[in-house]
Amino acid sequence: MSAATTTATELAGPAKTAATQRTRLISTDMLAEHDTIDSLWVSYKGRVYDVTEFAPDHPGGDDLIMRFAGKDMGDIMEDPVEHSHSESAFDLLEEHYIGRLPLTEEEHALVAPKEEGGADFTGKDSTILITDDFKPRETDLKRDYKNHAFLDLSKPLIPQMWSARFSKDFYLMQVHSPRHLKGSAQLFGPWYLEMFTKTPWYIVPIFWLPISAAIYFRSAQQMEQWIGADISSTASSTMASSSFASSAFQNLTAAPITPSTSLQILTNLVGGIDDDFTNKYLSHDFFHLPSLSSFALVVPLFLTGIFIWGALEYLLHRFLFHVDEFLPDRQIFLLIHFLLHGVHHFLPMDPLRLVMPPLLFTALSYPFTQLAHALFPNAIANGLISGAFFMYVGYDCTHYFLHHTKLPEYVKKLKAHHLQHHYVDYEGRYGVTSTFWDWVFSTDGVVRS
Repeated sequence: MSAATTTATELAGPAKTAATQRTRLISTDMLAEHDTIDSLWVSYKGRVYDVTEFAPDHPGGDDLIMRFAGKDMGDIMEDPVEHSHSESAFDLLEEHYIGRLPLTEEEHALVAPKEEGGADFTGKDSTILITDDFKPRETDLKRDYKNHAFLDLSKPLIPQMWSARFSKDFYLMQVHSPRHLKGSAQLFGPWYLEMFTKTPWYIVPIFWLPISAAIYFRSAQQMEQWIGADISSTASSTMASSSFASSAFQNLTAAPITPSTSLQILTNLVGGIDDDFTNKYLSHDFFHLPSLSSFALVVPLFLTGIFIWGALEYLLHRFLFHVDEFLPDRQIFLLIHFLLHGVHHFLPMDPLRLVMPPLLFTALSYPFTQLAHALFPNAIANGLISGAFFMYVGYDCTHYFLHHTKLPEYVKKLKAHHLQHHYVDYEGRYGVTSTFWDWVFSTDGVVRS
């Protein structure tokens, strides 16, 4: 029995469970692609099942199921001689239901390849032309959900992601196919949770520029202590200078200032300072104004930090945010991917989810700030970090403006570069503030001889 002639009664199957509430149309071509032990789909009476996890536990062995991988298995399910199945076996099969084959001509058209006018997205579209005034169309919420059965944009998205049973391939295909709303989509629902997911662009400079300045200031203080040690060693005896330099180096490697300790300093200044905190963070003339030469010594470190951020921006975007190939095909990992970066590709023009919430960037930056202090004396590490944080502010603000404002000529080229990442091919053009690293790693979309 072909998919086209399957009756609506047969497609209805048993009473719907929580796992079968969402009906997704699956083309026969897509079904045929999932024919390996790592991604094993089968169909029965027009209904499609993902039996990847079940196959190893099948009483008849996974070899029997593999014979029908990516195909209809009606013959084996209905053959009492070769392999009989009880009612409980059919019930178990329904637990793995993920969608159905198209029934009508209209449904066949819907799951046709996108270049044929269908909705079988790939997340890539080389036919889209990105211009200076590029403005995407607003998504028809009801039609989008009816056609793709991915996420209902009229409802909170995170609960849907948590309870869904998307395959990794389907998720990546859909999440990289941009949708557009007038305002911001709901992630969790309740206002007291939504407020932590929305960040206006101006919060980034307001929050991080003072921290960058404070870390720069601390680096200059530590540099001055270092210089003081060298000057004193010239004027003192060899024994005395060695002792003083050792003391100064201890000052140089005093407790580092990071975003978390900056907040701790502020808290202690407001709530009262205890002796332990004073000894750890406020000793060695913490509020002493360094000389201009000490500030000048930090400039090369600051500029180096800006350069380092450029490399980190590219590497994190490409190998952390787009870890698609190595993403485990488990719902919890798909949810983490969605929260970290997927939601931005799904809703790239959402004005309140274009920049990182301070809490998220604090968590992401922590391993790198700790690495800097492990590799270098704190004076050097702080100088590098101040530059990197300063450039991060430039990165996030640039990212926002690329999506939402009219721009100077050079930045228009950056905008086209970045929007091609969203609308043409998400596996390239990872740079946001610069195309340099895309050029270095040949991910700028330029064909070279």
